[in-house]
Amino acid sequence: MEYTVPGLNNINQKVRNLSRPKKAKMLVVDDEPDNLDLLYRTFRREFNVLKAESGVQALEILEAEGEVAVIISDQRMPEMKGTEFLSRTVPEFPDTVRIILTGFTDVEDLVEAINAGQVYKYITKPWDPDELKVVVHRAAETYEVLKQRTEELRRSQAQTALLAKLLQIAQAATTFEGSLESMVQAFAETFNADHGAFRLLDAGQVQTIASDEFSQDWLEQDPLILATIETSQMQGCFDVSVDETLVSLPQYGSLKAHIVVPIVMRTADVAMLSLQWESPYQLREDEMVLLHLAAQQVGLAIMSSRSYALAGSV
Repeated sequence: MEYTVPGLNNINQKVRNLSRPKKAKMLVVDDEPDNLDLLYRTFRREFNVLKAESGVQALEILEAEGEVAVIISDQRMPEMKGTEFLSRTVPEFPDTVRIILTGFTDVEDLVEAINAGQVYKYITKPWDPDELKVVVHRAAETYEVLKQRTEELRRSQAQTALLAKLLQIAQAATTFEGSLESMVQAFAETFNADHGAFRLLDAGQVQTIASDEFSQDWLEQDPLILATIETSQMQGCFDVSVDETLVSLPQYGSLKAHIVVPIVMRTADVAMLSLQWESPYQLREDEMVLLHLAAQQVGLAIMSSRSYALAGSV
């Protein structure tokens, strides 16, 4: 099921405007320089191609660069076979799609690697460039599908954990303000924020419940808060240095990223959630959807925590 998040397209556009790699990463590994250069030239226009002359060097590159979409590795290399190298990449990078090149009939090694899920496809040397391109494009598509499924699972697990924590906080509330402070902290911890706050709009009265003293003084006139009130849509900036409106404001001397989520109950804004980071910070789209979904449960949690707190005081 897909969710439409008010204001998400606007935030995504801001994220797209930030500098980030436009090409998927590919790692090619071969101890023969001519083959390595040929692989690089074949794919450099479509991928950000990284080169390694051995399995050991390739592992060092992965440690420095992080996950890549596709790995193409020769099988017969000094020090470490291609299948051994690829098997060592599986635990840390399970979604990466692996292709092996072989000029030998190492049937046992290849069958074992393929059956273990370590190799997506093997190509015999000398390879046909068109055939290899087709295989690599399919591998890149497979990687995207795997990443999407991984992110959906991560979002589902994070959503379940966060909503359970919010419900637990509401049920354990002894004071209304105390429960809200705990909820803010739960959001901040989930999304790695340095500061957080609720801005409550109750019968025309405004109240700020913050995770610390930092957010108390400036939120009322913050441009993102005001835009959220005006539009009832999520507002945010993940790199203040590229926003001419925010960069000159005093609070953004120490803050470098800020997102504000409206909390709606019965079609009326009852609160806003503000999360703030002291360094430029980018939430994935699945994390922003989770943030929106969880925030919409907070209205109920606020009402529930208030009820529990009132009941406890009787």
